[in-house]
Amino acid sequence: MSLRAELLRLALRLFKPSGKHRELDLETARRRLRRLEPLVPGPSRGTRTETLDAGGVNAVRIIAPQAREDACVLHFHGGGYVIGTAPLYRDFTWRLGAVARASVLYFDYRLAPEHPFPAALDDAVTVYRWLAKRIDPKRIAVVGDSAGGGLALATLYRMRDEGLPLPAAAVAISPWTDLALTGPSLQSNAAADPMMDAARLPALVDCYLAGADARHPYASPLYGDAAGLPPTLIQVGGDEILRDDSLRMAERLKATGCDAEIEVWPRMPHAWHLYARILPEGREAIARAGQFVQNWLAR
Repeated sequence: MSLRAELLRLALRLFKPSGKHRELDLETARRRLRRLEPLVPGPSRGTRTETLDAGGVNAVRIIAPQAREDACVLHFHGGGYVIGTAPLYRDFTWRLGAVARASVLYFDYRLAPEHPFPAALDDAVTVYRWLAKRIDPKRIAVVGDSAGGGLALATLYRMRDEGLPLPAAAVAISPWTDLALTGPSLQSNAAADPMMDAARLPALVDCYLAGADARHPYASPLYGDAAGLPPTLIQVGGDEILRDDSLRMAERLKATGCDAEIEVWPRMPHAWHLYARILPEGREAIARAGQFVQNWLAR
């Protein structure tokens, strides 16, 4: 583990909510993130970005110089289904596209609590349908982080159930796959996780589900039938409270015959890929995810 990773863990722990600061204040959280947007580094030189209307859903297409014109990664952003904007991901999306040698399509699915389940899922399917009319699904991969990782897997279930052609591959980064919150690591990793606090998750679940069944496969893919899903790579930090969401999801995928790989990265924080600008492990993890995508898109 790099020195930078250790320093990042210390910094994250300083901002980890605890005690009276655990209350969910979305207005404040969203305002603070908007202030951070200008501080997120832009893409590499030569990268092009364009805003799009993807079937009625706002989207941004990122094209790194290395990207092929006939390949695309559909990116599902994280944020507990309640936050997330394109500027916060601009240092991640171009890196992913560069190593995957594909354009990246980021989209703004509707957020809870204003738009609860299944609004985000509906938007994801709409965007995929739009994209699949323009690019062969065999040249599409889906990548999601955190809640976006769970949403990506749930979207695959729904598209399979509706008979849509599935993408060539999927990557889930620290995915939240169990909104019923039954993973043992929620407790066993509570002290070790430098970033996530399990005490805040029930409020996020309530915002997103608004009374819907937490074990519905389209909300929590851990409880679905994973048969027929495309080759999938899951990456998760060993100290994450959501570690077991990844381990159990990988087991479910493998049990149904899916070509699934699971990587557990020791001492990495939640979705450490987003710190790739300063974290060598973040750049390495993106490179591995990009190579996985590239391998399947090339077939």
